[in-house]
Amino acid sequence: MTQHDEQPAPRTFTAAPPLSGSVTVPGDKSISHRSLMLSALAVGESRVEGLLEGEDVLATAAAMRAMGADIQRDDDGIWHIHGVGVGGLLQPQTAIDMGNSGTSTRLLMGLLASHDLTATFIGDASLSKRPMARVTEPLSRMGASFTTSPGERLPLTMKGACPAVPLDYRLPVASAQVKSAILLAGLNTPGITRVIEPIPTRDHSERMLKGFGADIDVEVEADGTRIITLVGEAELKPQQIVVPGDPSSAAFPMVAALLVPGSRVTIANVGLNATRAGLIDLLREMGGSIEVVNAREVGGEPVGDLIVTASALRGIEPDPARAPSMIDEYPVAFIAAALAEGRSIFRGLEELRVKESDRIATMAEGLRTIGVRVEELEDGLIIEGSGGAALAGGGPIATKLDHRIAMSFAVAGLVSKDGVTIDDMRPVATSFPTFLPLLQSLGAIA
Repeated sequence: MTQHDEQPAPRTFTAAPPLSGSVTVPGDKSISHRSLMLSALAVGESRVEGLLEGEDVLATAAAMRAMGADIQRDDDGIWHIHGVGVGGLLQPQTAIDMGNSGTSTRLLMGLLASHDLTATFIGDASLSKRPMARVTEPLSRMGASFTTSPGERLPLTMKGACPAVPLDYRLPVASAQVKSAILLAGLNTPGITRVIEPIPTRDHSERMLKGFGADIDVEVEADGTRIITLVGEAELKPQQIVVPGDPSSAAFPMVAALLVPGSRVTIANVGLNATRAGLIDLLREMGGSIEVVNAREVGGEPVGDLIVTASALRGIEPDPARAPSMIDEYPVAFIAAALAEGRSIFRGLEELRVKESDRIATMAEGLRTIGVRVEELEDGLIIEGSGGAALAGGGPIATKLDHRIAMSFAVAGLVSKDGVTIDDMRPVATSFPTFLPLLQSLGAIA
């Protein structure tokens, strides 16, 4: 059952005793989406272990099934995907319902742009508010055509082009989704597709395309600009993939353990890809004790276990260039800043205004509701920290159907005087279905 056909599920989170224990977080959402899509384009059977089984990723699985891939999950939680080959996707018979998943919508639009088929994408109320122009614009240059709702939004119908036209594209804004959409379109496009990325973003697509056997090359210039070249009409080979724990999900127990006095928590098997690990660096600079142990590589991705110990944090003014490496973690970083000593200034976060909600405005409003002094900027927030004193609390917090807003304020409730009430916890199922049991296992909630 999806989150938009039930009643809201409010919940209050109250001050917690010291957190302790060892936990794992669900599989990385970005890698889970891509592993299903690329396995569906390989010829033969791929196996995926540790797949995130949240609503967003299940929407991707359903979409790939609708276009001909055979996708099964066995009782051990291992997913078996029999692909159709690059260029082999079939015409879907009905509209593709992406639920709340912006990532898979944009990536799938790329995948389909170079196939001779027509597809209609629909989504929930939150996804239907999110603009798609940043993807439809480059994909149109490759030959795909789009009929969108006003504001380049869903519902949206697209017609792919076969053969598509290879593209040489410089990203106007840092976006892993746009980059990935163009590269996925390039798989079935004759010739060379090239993406120039002035500011590096998460590189899961490049790593995984290489792993599946695509002819892809990444060149880094002296100023850090990345030039990604993909040779089209690729033949992908099936893979065995182990999905690491999602650093965006690990962010919540990590910040909770830093903030709740006396806590010491181990978070096992977390993906530590440098393009995603910005929050760990930021929290360490604020004075947070986060130790990486058992560092290793799994399927081309760096992985490790984190030992997090409660720490007194200080305010920070991070470099805006860090934003792409922790874009999804800013909401919970704002909670850390609210407990820090002194002022934190976050800038360069325009991207947050077009997430599941306008995360700058939604976080500012929620922080004020629980007694935090905050100033909203066009591209970020200025937060006056409490110096470690418990937050006042209050609510209900209007989460705007945004899973990361809900979980961030749940963490705030663990360090509040009067508790923090969240208006609706249902959206958490999109990315972190085990969030409440995880908090329970650490002793944070009864």
